[in-house]
Amino acid sequence: MSSFAKPTTPGDKTMKKLLSSLLAAAALVTFAIAPAHAQADKPKDKVTLMLNWYLYSEHAPFFLGREKGFYADEGIDLEIQEGRGSAVTAQAVAAKSATFGYIDVTTMIKAAAKGAPLKSTGVLFQVSPMSVMGFSEKNIKVPKDIIGKTVAVTPGDSMSQMWPLFLKVNNIKPEQVKIVSGDGQTKLNAVINGQADLLLGYVMDQAIKLQDATGKPVTPIRFADSGVNQISSGIIANKNLLTENPDLVKRFMRASTKAAEAAEKSPEAAVDAMLKANPKAGVRDTLIVGMKQSVALYHTKETANQRPFRVAMKNVNDSLDLLVQYGGMDPSTRGKPEDYVTLDFLP
Repeated sequence: MSSFAKPTTPGDKTMKKLLSSLLAAAALVTFAIAPAHAQADKPKDKVTLMLNWYLYSEHAPFFLGREKGFYADEGIDLEIQEGRGSAVTAQAVAAKSATFGYIDVTTMIKAAAKGAPLKSTGVLFQVSPMSVMGFSEKNIKVPKDIIGKTVAVTPGDSMSQMWPLFLKVNNIKPEQVKIVSGDGQTKLNAVINGQADLLLGYVMDQAIKLQDATGKPVTPIRFADSGVNQISSGIIANKNLLTENPDLVKRFMRASTKAAEAAEKSPEAAVDAMLKANPKAGVRDTLIVGMKQSVALYHTKETANQRPFRVAMKNVNDSLDLLVQYGGMDPSTRGKPEDYVTLDFLP
């Protein structure tokens, strides 16, 4: 008996083509999804970020980044720890008890110049927050208004070291201003109680504390507006981490950059994320004021169109000059900006 194959119709050919296409598409989807599942299942790197101080406005972006999943998306399980001063955090990062630090970068530079294995991977505050400030009702708005007034300072801190330069640049003689000394709380009390007209403080810190304590508006006169500008807060890391795990550093800085950008767009959301994580971080309304003031410090004219953390090396160089002249840095250890700050890990 003869055997005959069933004739193939045009409809059968069309069906086979359709079936082949569907199978190919399914295979592509399988391959596309597989890496995503693998990434999701992969254990995240535990990372500790130690801050420079107790929580206040400028720290909010890191909480926003964590809440939005920017760090998780980079395979990072982020723990944020409060600090007890930039110097203490620098020691913790040098000792590898914290993965990254968020501190005053000039403090790190002084430590690194003396041999600490530290480097900054990005500077967030490129305009100095250093200010002389008082209640707006005193009508002290520009440097010349300071003449004849009483200013509360903390001897030996970074602001008191820059104060003589601020006076010189603004043609004010030291004897034209009366000085009272005390620690941070004493300075605040002196202005609140009327024993001093002004204090030296950070625009997004002490200004907010004065406003919180009294309900009165505060007018800061920023050092940077008179040409006395040092780089300030930024991320630091142990130099060993930069060579041993550069990929982690890149992922961390990528997430932190996104966090800062999100905070620029919505300071309110950043503050809410921080308060959600720590309800005792402060008063929402004044934290938002502080966050907006913090965002204003993210860029200089040179970096206006750059993403956060990407500081101009000229700014770093100028800060080194100020440290040598007024910050007690040994000229022989000054080095170059690239010795202390790298942009290689930024997105």
